[in-house]
Amino acid sequence: MATITQPLRDEHKELLPEVELLRLAGDAVTGTAVSESLRQTSGDAYNFLAHHLIPHAQAEDQALYPVVQRVMGAAQATATMSRDHQEVGDLTAQLKALLPVLENDALSTDQANDLRRVLYGLYSLVKVHFAKEEEIYLPLLDASLTQAEANDMFEKMEAASGEAKHHAA
Repeated sequence: MATITQPLRDEHKELLPEVELLRLAGDAVTGTAVSESLRQTSGDAYNFLAHHLIPHAQAEDQALYPVVQRVMGAAQATATMSRDHQEVGDLTAQLKALLPVLENDALSTDQANDLRRVLYGLYSLVKVHFAKEEEIYLPLLDASLTQAEANDMFEKMEAASGEAKHHAA
């Protein structure tokens, strides 16, 4: 049975396979040797974060979370979720800073540990964040919004995401 929030659930389903890149890249850090697989998956993971996930998060902050706050009657109801978005941005910046060391044939032990920490940290954070939205916020919105309100929210999310992608390019 389709729900009012089905478009967001569908978007999450599209993003989740890309989230797996974060785990795969973390798994590719098997020591200090830099493999082509590690270079590729780390670069792909960064591109996914910078050009898809972060714009999605910005759209949620601008268009989804204000609706959740209104429905819950609490202005700070989504503060922890927005903090997750900030941490994803911070970890993505750390990943970007680590990418140049992958041009070498080997990493220092500290670099390998940092890369693994960042990739697995992002993976865990994003997986839990999506689960919180799917299990808590979306059922609340399904029970509270009219189709017109949901359509308005999704239009605002699409516009915000497009703007964020434009700035990321």
